[in-house]
Amino acid sequence: MKILIQFAHPVLQKSKVNSRLIQAAAETDGVRVNDLYERYPDFNIDVKAEQQLLLEHDLVVFQHPFYWYSSPAILKEWQDLVLEHNFAYGAKGKALTGKYLFSAISTGGPQEAYQPNGYNQYRIMELLAPFRQTASLCGMIYLPPFLVQGTHALSEENDIPRFASQYKQLLESLRDDNVNLDAALELESLNLIL
Repeated sequence: MKILIQFAHPVLQKSKVNSRLIQAAAETDGVRVNDLYERYPDFNIDVKAEQQLLLEHDLVVFQHPFYWYSSPAILKEWQDLVLEHNFAYGAKGKALTGKYLFSAISTGGPQEAYQPNGYNQYRIMELLAPFRQTASLCGMIYLPPFLVQGTHALSEENDIPRFASQYKQLLESLRDDNVNLDAALELESLNLIL
């Protein structure tokens, strides 16, 4: 599969986790990284160019920190403009049908904070419902997320490099069709297939 990462981090220079993950992704053959804040610092998104990128890839990854239970602003702007009627959805909007989408997100809070009895009251998959529904409306298949949680407590020497290595391994496995995607749909996160 050809993989496109739609990367959104408004303050990458302060990132401990996403900077390492995106570096690992960029070093992976067959993976194209599209850094939205770098490419569109003024938010003036080239809709046709972005739609062409989607057409050229089989799997799309939304990689970003999980800000306020959602994505950084530019990814929402991208969705509003690029996933337009009669391209991504609607009677004539079949361009993305059958393609895959998943989220690669980092959270400051640990996994236990994202439970019904946890601090955030909901599971990650419940909070990702708008992304799942976006994929569904566009005829895409939404895979479980790749998660890096509890980022404030991760060590830069061991934990973060381990997650970066896992992310690269996941992307390589997806690229090479070495993942049972039907079985993956049943998982809570793609981390579990590694």
